[in-house]
Amino acid sequence: MITADTIVIVDNTVLGKPSDEAEAQGMLQALSNKTHQVVTGVCLTTRKKQCCFSVSTDVTFKKLSEEEIDYYIANYQPFDKAGAYGIQEWIGYVGVVGIRGSYFNVMGLPVQRIWEEIGKI
Repeated sequence: MITADTIVIVDNTVLGKPSDEAEAQGMLQALSNKTHQVVTGVCLTTRKKQCCFSVSTDVTFKKLSEEEIDYYIANYQPFDKAGAYGIQEWIGYVGVVGIRGSYFNVMGLPVQRIWEEIGKI
C-alpha cells in the first residue's frame, strides 16, 4: 500500500489545502516572486515491512499579478492542492520559473523515489 500527503512551506509557514477563495488568494500571493519547498511524506507498507520517507522539491514562482491569481482560482481547482496550486495546470505553465528536484513530487507523488524504495522492500 502507498500513502502520501503533500505540504508547501514558504517563509517558514506550512500551507495545506485552502478552504476557500480568500485563503487560496493569500497562499498564491505568499508564493508569488519566491522560492518555496514542496514536501511529500510517503509510507510504503507491505504485510512484512513499512518504509516511510519524505521528498522535498524547491519551486520558484515569478511575480504573479492579481489578475493571474484570480483567473487561476476562477478557472481551475486550487482547493484540493497544497499551496493552492497544481504545477501541471495553467498557473504552473505561466508562473513557475524554476524547479530543483522532482517535478512529480510537486504533483504530489515522488514516483522516482517510490520506485527506488520499492526495490529495497
